[in-house]
Amino acid sequence: MPKFAANLHYLFNEYPFLDRFAAAADAGFRGVEAQVPYRWSATDVAKRLEANGLEMALIDTEQGNWDAGERGLAALPGREAEFRDAVSQAVEYAGALRCPCVHVIAGTVPENADRDRMKKTYFSNLAHAAETLGSHGIAAVIEPINPHMGIVANGELSRRMACETSI
Repeated sequence: MPKFAANLHYLFNEYPFLDRFAAAADAGFRGVEAQVPYRWSATDVAKRLEANGLEMALIDTEQGNWDAGERGLAALPGREAEFRDAVSQAVEYAGALRCPCVHVIAGTVPENADRDRMKKTYFSNLAHAAETLGSHGIAAVIEPINPHMGIVANGELSRRMACETSI
């Protein structure tokens, strides 16, 4: 029987992030994915999971500077220390949320980038992430990126920013 998890970045974004857990449970989901839960405390997210009878299926590593167009750090030369910090943060959150998988986000290729250098950085960082996450019983996963997708209007960050602006 297939299992589905609601991606709270894309679904129920008419609600503030922490209220999306109840919306997912009300819609019949038993699992959720939170791409970037780091704007909220792991304790608060864990409480929402428990209160709604949900499991966290997947989180992502930190995405970097979203407003500058970054969508991950793993393949970005010169950002290795920041990436390692992001992996440590993911271990902490995944443990607190009992999350079995972490998506290790590669990042986007800047114009005129040295693709060979990016590839080497990516492979080295993936090896580090797999070893670090694996030592905690967490699977490191990768996902292909659709270059035609773009930013989702009203995704969790834009919604959160709108809420904070109105306070």
